[in-house]
Parts: sequence; structure tokens; C-alpha cells
Amino acid sequence: MWQIMGILGVIFFVLEIFTPAMFFINLAFASFVTALVAVFISDLNLLILTFVVFSGIFLLILRPVLMNLKTDKSQKTGMESKYLGQVVKVISPITKTSGAITIYGERWEARYDGDEEIPQGENVRIVRNESLIMFVEKL
Repeated sequence: MWQIMGILGVIFFVLEIFTPAMFFINLAFASFVTALVAVFISDLNLLILTFVVFSGIFLLILRPVLMNLKTDKSQKTGMESKYLGQVVKVISPITKTSGAITIYGERWEARYDGDEEIPQGENVRIVRNESLIMFVEKL
């Protein structure tokens, strides 16, 4: 029986690789614990109970920890790390409806949520983006 639980644990690990939801990894750990128990106990009912209990424990305790590790904000990629927070130059006056900035030699449409206009030549900070439009704040 311990071989079956070990194989089931490997299957759950493979499923976790293809669907990184931090769900199947908990079932894999529960399978390995059950396989370890199955080395000493051969009662199927007790093994099923062991799997269910450890699955619940791992889902309640380990999954939140793994989800926090997965959503670590210190390793940003894409738009967050390349553009957001950068100080850039205004190349066309920015208002709520029009304007442009330049960053890394690229021209981007820009908007400012304030009431006044940001004149050409000013430096601004990118605070967010929506599609191809960067929203900025005054420095």
C-alpha cells in the first residue's frame, strides 16, 4: 500500500507543476505521510483516515504559507519593475485627457488625475498604467 501512496504523491506533484495553485502539493505531502504510515500499518480504513486528516492539516496550515511565498512582491516582473515608479520627462503637456511622456526612448500616452496641466519638460513619476496609458504624478 505504501507504494500506491508514494505513486499518488508523485502524481499530485506533477499536477501541481501543471496547475500551480498550491493545492495539489498539499495532497502530495499528505500522500507521502500516509505512505510512511503504510509501511507500519496495513489497515486501509486507517490509511484513508490518515490521508484525509493530513490533507486537511496541510491545506489549512501549509497552503496559506505557500501562497504568501508565491505572491512575494519583492520580485516584480513586467510593467511593475520596468516602468512603475520611474521618473520620466513630459514631452507633451499632460492633462486628464491628453499628454505624452518618454521613457527608455519610448513614447507613451500619459494622463494626470489632477486639475491643472503638467507642462512640457517637467519631470513626473509613473504611478500606474491602464493598457497603453501611463498615469503620472507631479514630483
